[in-house]
Amino acid sequence: MSGAVDQLVRVVLVDDQELVRSGLRRILRRRDGFEIVAECGDGSEVPGTLDELATPDGEGGDRGVDVVVMDLRMRTVDGITATAGVVARPDGPPVLVLTTFDDDEMLSGALRAGAAGFLLKDSSADDLIRAVRTVADGGHWLDPSVTGRVLQQFRTGSPVAAARTSAATDPLTARELEVLQAIALGRSNGEIADELVISELTVKSHVGRIFTKLGLRDRPAAIVYAYDNGLVSPGRS
Repeated sequence: MSGAVDQLVRVVLVDDQELVRSGLRRILRRRDGFEIVAECGDGSEVPGTLDELATPDGEGGDRGVDVVVMDLRMRTVDGITATAGVVARPDGPPVLVLTTFDDDEMLSGALRAGAAGFLLKDSSADDLIRAVRTVADGGHWLDPSVTGRVLQQFRTGSPVAAARTSAATDPLTARELEVLQAIALGRSNGEIADELVISELTVKSHVGRIFTKLGLRDRPAAIVYAYDNGLVSPGRS
């Protein structure tokens, strides 16, 4: 990728293993459109790092961050706590969490904390590049190899709400509620369109209205909302 520096995706890496960060640096290269603007060895370092990067660079530019790539298991402050802190910031960038194959409970906690997506550490370089770009652009990335198991964590253990509340669904039409429930079950827009016998464009319109009405950022936030408000029955698939 060629172009001006301000077109680069600015990335903060957060992982307590230097070897892992080194591998990520080799994949997220400047020539491919990325700039690693900072690295943290623990979640406790993230707030100060983001504060520093939010200050002007002295040349009239903003040294902000487009995406944080976050490990989940760290010694002092874990990735769930650190993710919640990033999301709570007024200028907080989206967070893509990295995990190992058996971290389903940690992943569901990361989604609840506001992560925009998750990716396995042994994913391909191409998947990492696509995931970072997607999340930096305001999208979401849910690794398909573990998404079903993570959703099962919500189905069997949502700690907030077990019963549907009318206030949670009042803003939605009946069709929008169906779409939200399908999102919570991990359906793609194409699958929802087939299931409800409507066009994919119509699904996209419904999704946009759902996010606006409920103040949701993205699909992961919609999943959390649906399970926390009892809009999907435990065990349903």
